[in-house]
Amino acid sequence: MKRTKRLFVVAHNVRSVANVGSLFRTCDGVGAAKVFLTGYTPSPVDEMGRARNDFQKTALGADKNVVWEKQSSIARLIERLRNEGISIVMLEQSKSAIDYRAFRPQFPLALVVGNEVRGLSEKLLKKADWFIQIPMFGKKESLNVAVAFGIAAYKLLE
Repeated sequence: MKRTKRLFVVAHNVRSVANVGSLFRTCDGVGAAKVFLTGYTPSPVDEMGRARNDFQKTALGADKNVVWEKQSSIARLIERLRNEGISIVMLEQSKSAIDYRAFRPQFPLALVVGNEVRGLSEKLLKKADWFIQIPMFGKKESLNVAVAFGIAAYKLLE
């Protein structure tokens, strides 16, 4: 089955290889058009171009099905995507964020997720067209980045 809604994914400064591997599996599941890895987000291969065993543990080969690209500058990437007519949506807990269930996406769309602890910076958030968030009802402020991405991606693509 081919997806008609084009979802791009930007993982910025995600530190955990396991989270990135899990994100790739979900990207494969939702039929994401492409994944961009920015900042220090680890890629499926090491510096020598060899497959990373720690990545494969959670990705389970999804990197073979998902088109991905490593980018050093998220600012230039966002500018490039916007110039290509792609909306920039950031998943972040914020007072100005829209509940992900109420958000009405316009495609093509790039969903940006950030660091497991710090999230996305204020400077970066200023580059968003929209912010969405998943409401939290317990004591923790947020979900694991890969889990949050999965919830948001499937909802956006309904």
